Amino acid sequence: MDAVDATMEKLRAQCLSRGASGIQGLARFFRQLDRDGSRSLDADEFGRGLAKLGLVLDQAEAEGVCRRWDRDGSGTLDLEEFLRALRPPMSQAREAVIAAAFAKLDRSGDGVVTVDDLRGVYSGRAHPKVRSGEWTEDKVLRRFLDNFDSSEKDGQVTLAEFRDYYSGVSASMNTDEEFVAMMTSAWQL
Repeated sequence: MDAVDATMEKLRAQCLSRGASGIQGLARFFRQLDRDGSRSLDADEFGRGLAKLGLVLDQAEAEGVCRRWDRDGSGTLDLEEFLRALRPPMSQAREAVIAAAFAKLDRSGDGVVTVDDLRGVYSGRAHPKVRSGEWTEDKVLRRFLDNFDSSEKDGQVTLAEFRDYYSGVSASMNTDEEFVAMMTSAWQL
């Protein structure tokens, strides 16, 4: 394991020690640091941001992590790719239950979940804002779908986006049994 991998493992351990909100909280914080809306940070911004969270890296470590995950050679770190890298890998059991939940939602079988797919599985009629007339049922379903969508909300969720969402949840659960039971109950699998 090289120094950058060791740094990533250190960051992952520190984030996970903060519980379920560790990695997700880090994502929110980085979005706040991204003043120009580019969804990327240079090594200096990255290092200063982590220091504010108590995750101290020296300049060389921050530059090494940025270089490792800078796929486009821009000299900045893409936040979503970095956050994806922080999440620990999931077991086959976790991957399988995520795929089963996605398949349940993807009624059309085209590999993309849309509001039309959700309409066939869930009803938003009982939502308080629908009952009050403030929102339509489609708006409730779209808001629900947006939870799983990437940062660019396009109303379509792919298996990769769904998996990314649940990899963050998975990181906070100690055992496969606990994760599978939660997914099975939540999605009525």
